[in-house]
Amino acid sequence: MENTTLKLRGMSCASCAGNIEEAIRSVPGVEACNVNFGAEQASVTYNPNETDVAAIQDAVDAAGYSAVPMQDDVLAPENDVERQTRQSENRDLSRKVWVSGIISAVLAIGSLPAMTGLPIPFIPIWLHDPWLQLVLTAPVLFWTGSGFYINAWKALKRHTATMDTLVAIGTGAAYLYSLFPTFFPQWFISQGLKPDVYFEAASIIIALLLLGRLLENRAKGQTSEAIRKLMGLQAKTARVIRNGREVDIPIAEVVLGDVILVRPGEKIPVDGEIVEGSSTIDEAMVTGESVAVKKQPGDEVIGATINKTGSFKFRATRVGKDTFLAQIVKLVQQAQGSKAPIQRLADRVTGWFVPVVIAIAIATFIIWYNIMGNVTMALITTVGVLIIACPCALGLATPTSIMVGTGKGAENGILIKGADSLELAHKLQTIVLDKTGTITQGKPTVTDFVTVNGTANSNELKLLGLAASVERNSEHPLAEAVVQYAQSQGVELTDSQEFEAIAGSGVQGYGSNQWVQIGTHRWMNELLIDTSSLQQHWERLEYLGKTVIWIAVNGKVEGIMGIADAVKPSSVHAIRALQKMGLSVVMLTGDNRRTAEVIAREVGIQRVFAEVRPDQKAATVETLQSEGKIVAMVGDGINDAPALAQADVGIAIGTGTDVAIAASDVTLISGDLQGIVTAIQLSRATIRNIKQNLFFAFIYNVAGIPIAAGILFPFFGWLLSPIIAGAAMAFSSVSVVTNALRLRNFQPKTFG
Repeated sequence: MENTTLKLRGMSCASCAGNIEEAIRSVPGVEACNVNFGAEQASVTYNPNETDVAAIQDAVDAAGYSAVPMQDDVLAPENDVERQTRQSENRDLSRKVWVSGIISAVLAIGSLPAMTGLPIPFIPIWLHDPWLQLVLTAPVLFWTGSGFYINAWKALKRHTATMDTLVAIGTGAAYLYSLFPTFFPQWFISQGLKPDVYFEAASIIIALLLLGRLLENRAKGQTSEAIRKLMGLQAKTARVIRNGREVDIPIAEVVLGDVILVRPGEKIPVDGEIVEGSSTIDEAMVTGESVAVKKQPGDEVIGATINKTGSFKFRATRVGKDTFLAQIVKLVQQAQGSKAPIQRLADRVTGWFVPVVIAIAIATFIIWYNIMGNVTMALITTVGVLIIACPCALGLATPTSIMVGTGKGAENGILIKGADSLELAHKLQTIVLDKTGTITQGKPTVTDFVTVNGTANSNELKLLGLAASVERNSEHPLAEAVVQYAQSQGVELTDSQEFEAIAGSGVQGYGSNQWVQIGTHRWMNELLIDTSSLQQHWERLEYLGKTVIWIAVNGKVEGIMGIADAVKPSSVHAIRALQKMGLSVVMLTGDNRRTAEVIAREVGIQRVFAEVRPDQKAATVETLQSEGKIVAMVGDGINDAPALAQADVGIAIGTGTDVAIAASDVTLISGDLQGIVTAIQLSRATIRNIKQNLFFAFIYNVAGIPIAAGILFPFFGWLLSPIIAGAAMAFSSVSVVTNALRLRNFQPKTFG
């Protein structure tokens, strides 16, 4: 299966999104399709053996819309076309709004005497001549408002209906009806009817709808502001060393392996590895960390971050679409184009919305014509129903909030992969935290080294060399700590053979022709190796909260190491904040229970699962879920990936492994646990915003349609003017988008 994301054009309402979704799903080979009206995107999963992107595009074209595949390289210069296209659309809409607005103002002034029933001296009589109004209205309907009629005709040919259908029928009915009293006024008079015309209503409605669409378009453009900010972080040029010379080239021309020179104050163009020089780098723009990070040869640098002090050279290891920044932008785009489960209700409503509204409008005309015998009243109520009905607000209620919410998350160093994760995060009840690298720094160091002999001598250094020689084949943080300690003691490391890592237990292999096993106390017991000689030292180190690893040579214990991993400065504050938010916080670790409980007490966690093997972590999460809890797992290592996938929401620490990040739903780029607090608060704020939008959208239609149909007339003698209905419809979707934009002001709540 393959996935593609298409940028859509021609949608005017949520019903259009449903039509496109149906058209794409009808293509043989398409497995899944999700059309997001707010983001104007379609995410499609298809079988490449049965169909291709061109066939999917053809299906969209046949449905009356257009689709263009989105670029893989989200930072490429040509991706600015999207913004240019929106700006071009807005310029065209602005012209039409001005033209239709000026004409509508003239028509409204000319119609004041007829609407008020009073002569107004300063308005010349020729200004409310029906023939003049007919002529003035024509360009409004058939030029500025032509899109409504064209789209309605396309929908009719496809045997579907959209919001444009309602507008076309409503304004068209007002215009066509007005032709009869214009051409045959005497017939109306003979029938005892006033030869009223509604040209100004049709014109003003079109003008208001165009104004609403312009404001909506501009507001929707602001929902992608976070992505534009991220894209703006990228450097424009790079100073590359080629053939011994420094050359400034566009960033798009940088290739893998290029050596790039960066001076103080400059942006780092692409991702790479320092080969010469050192510096401190401000990575806040990508990670959210405000403290500059010291870098030296061998360290990785991230494109778009800022070099603060020294000059250095680095080799490009990731360019174009593969850079860290490009991956962030792509993740945010995918999240903004996804659909939250809460949207399903609105989708079901919009699926039958337009046909039902048309049926209500027809029923309204028949009922009022039969009751009152007044075609004018029947026409006013019918047009009012058609114009005030708006599926757009329902279609925009969820996606606009999701777009702003995920964008705001990216600004705070929180990458949310999909709208479903953002929605589910607000329901979380239990947070499971891995210890090493999540609660703690993940950079353990050896603090104690005790051998059976108990004194520092050449035998102790030899044992240290054996252990470190085997451990350097492992990627585990504890192994790295052993190797770094050995190197700090000046111990020379040798090659080892037959290395094997036993998950959750330790490692083993041959070093200097001796069988070396390094691991947990439990593993030593499983191997039936006697540990009594160092039992007291082991208990003392564990009481101090240190991780203890045992070293056995040829089946006999020779020493132990105490390793400490400092708690992150932010962990205590973040855990307390989560608890104050009503969440249960649990620690899950493969470490021994004593060490785990010491760390748990330090950070204020009550419930601890210790000595859990990597293959048991997912089962532990499942156990918590079986208690009826909605669970988030937070981890950073390869061994956390199954648990991250099992959890309702997997949260990966961005400083962790690629496997953990790939298995997660949310990534905290900075590795700061405070990001969990922010992510949950953002989820709650976003869902609250969505519910507000859906409430306003539903209430608007539930109340607006009956009022337009004249339900208040028998009680108060009041009818809703089609002009007011048009204004209400135009601004309903604008109000929803504007409410969503309030999320841009989101600030995480702090807990004292």
